[in-house]
Amino acid sequence: MRIDVLGAVRAFRDDGSPIDLGGPRHREVLARLVAAEGRMVTTDTLVDDLWTDPPARAVGALRTFVAALRRALEPDRPPHDAPRVIVTEGPGYALRLSREDVDAHRFQDTLARARRRPGTVTSPDTATGPDTVTNPDTVADLSAALKDWRGPAYADVTGAAWARRERTRLEELRMEGVELRARLLLDSGEGAGLVAELGAHVAEHPWREPAWGLLARALYRAGRQADALATLRRARAMLVDQLGLDPGAELRRLETDILNGAATLEGARTGWRGPGVRLGPRTTVDLARTLALAGGDALVHSRRDRLAAIQAAERTGDLSLTARIIGAYDVPAIWSRADDPEQSRAVVAAAERTLTALGTGGTGSTDGTGSPADLSARLLATVAVESRSADLSAAELGRARQAAQQAEALARGLADPALLVFALNGVFLQSFTRPGLAAVRDGIGAEILDLAARHELPNFAVLGRLVRLQSASALGDLDAAASHAEAAERLAATTEAPLVPVLTGWFRARATAARSTEPGGPTAATAAAHYRAAENALQQAGMPGLHRGLFALALLGLRLLHDRPAPTDPHLDWGPYRAWVRPLVLLAQERVEEARTALAAVPEPARDHMQEAMWCLTARAAVRLGEPGIAARAGAALRGARTEHAGAASGMLTLGPVARYLAEAEACAGAG
Repeated sequence: MRIDVLGAVRAFRDDGSPIDLGGPRHREVLARLVAAEGRMVTTDTLVDDLWTDPPARAVGALRTFVAALRRALEPDRPPHDAPRVIVTEGPGYALRLSREDVDAHRFQDTLARARRRPGTVTSPDTATGPDTVTNPDTVADLSAALKDWRGPAYADVTGAAWARRERTRLEELRMEGVELRARLLLDSGEGAGLVAELGAHVAEHPWREPAWGLLARALYRAGRQADALATLRRARAMLVDQLGLDPGAELRRLETDILNGAATLEGARTGWRGPGVRLGPRTTVDLARTLALAGGDALVHSRRDRLAAIQAAERTGDLSLTARIIGAYDVPAIWSRADDPEQSRAVVAAAERTLTALGTGGTGSTDGTGSPADLSARLLATVAVESRSADLSAAELGRARQAAQQAEALARGLADPALLVFALNGVFLQSFTRPGLAAVRDGIGAEILDLAARHELPNFAVLGRLVRLQSASALGDLDAAASHAEAAERLAATTEAPLVPVLTGWFRARATAARSTEPGGPTAATAAAHYRAAENALQQAGMPGLHRGLFALALLGLRLLHDRPAPTDPHLDWGPYRAWVRPLVLLAQERVEEARTALAAVPEPARDHMQEAMWCLTARAAVRLGEPGIAARAGAALRGARTEHAGAASGMLTLGPVARYLAEAEACAGAG
């Protein structure tokens, strides 16, 4: 079958005959599941999305809608067979349909492929850039995907906040698709016939600088040099008069090329500048920021596109543009391990270079786009956020913490709440200097939450809730943590942030594990099953820095809560925690001397969310092996965290109270 949402919501069978989806609520349920892109949507979220004020029997009505949709979409399914299209998954439903069979998903995938492979590069030339021959299949695929648009996405789902957000996101992608197709045609030496299409596009979206440049190129290609120059001057006047902005470097360069009749305008050579500039780096970073919140492949692509835009901006030599591009990606970050450490280092290096250039190049004009203090604060906050502590040397850690403090001070002086919450995000990520600072982080989270609530910054309100969830979890206050989890989920439902339920699902598994030690509480097997469900949800989230080793560590924590030896399953992925876990695994296998050797080689834990857990594992192994010196070192590190729970600063797992491991370590050290 086929489902279309780029226009009114509709569905068709394989033979092309339409499927009667029922009334508006039925179509909205199907549309909401399409928007989730295969991810599970909880029943509570669906109810809140369908009704502003849900009726008493809203859940029953929702189940009726789902049952009717299942009958419509799978009319020949035997009554006792499980549904294959709309499936029940955990506490909600998910749509199981090939992405090729949903027009919105097909369009997004086509655009993603076109971004990655806009053309075939041949004959690289370090002086002028490579020749580029546009792949005609790429243009044809984009053209076909753009023709699928029959009107605004989810056009008949009116009044729903989630649909408005999804329409806005998809419309941004549609505009990018129109511009990318035009650029590919112009780069290949064609495109004179694009004038009318691009003229209408610019009239509808006058703030998109790349669109003005493409229209000017199309006019030039059509032999209308004077009109091309007039178009660029109109763009300049509009940007200056209405936004107070000078045109970016790309438009300025294009005006010079048109005046000089540059060969790059003929399509034989593209003047290769990298994907960020080719797509227009302002729009590219904005889109990357939006995609980052969607998780999965979108998050991976957003990081890639962001770095490409930064590198492209640096190549222009426009210092102000580069600073704006680097600082524009103010995506909230909750985890102290980078998903792509090399990429994070590249971003930090670019930010450092730009900061140095701003400092040595004076504090003159920034083309009306912000004061030098604004730019410096955003660059410093970027250094702090991207310098994830688990991957840094001592010198890098020092610089990152200094950058966080400087960014916060500048942001407070500028009285810019959006800038301040971004700076505080950096302060939070640099607050793992030693074990036992959960209360400090809770204060940071509280300020982020207060600023975000007062100034309508919903994505950072989610961050504030998650920071406070982690802090309450670390302090063993599961009721407070649960309250923050629920509030974060409500915010996520309105901001379309699918990663939030993934994280709160882990918290609920952590809470189940903690209760498994209580009389009448859930069994350890039940807790393990909750961790497994949370792991399944995390696998596709696009966050390897968080994902690697987490499930194995959670299982180890569960076993330690019940005084059982470490798991020895060779298939468990311990990720970055292997060195600290290995002595206990070897002890569980009765390989005592190997365990002693492994313990001697254990390094000091990274200063991250898991540092208390790693010190507790070190303490436990030292106690079991009778190593008082190592036990004393672990005990000294853990004293400041005496009132916290090991691993619970993550909000996702627990090894139990730190006090338990500390007492064992101090007894062992004293006995020695």
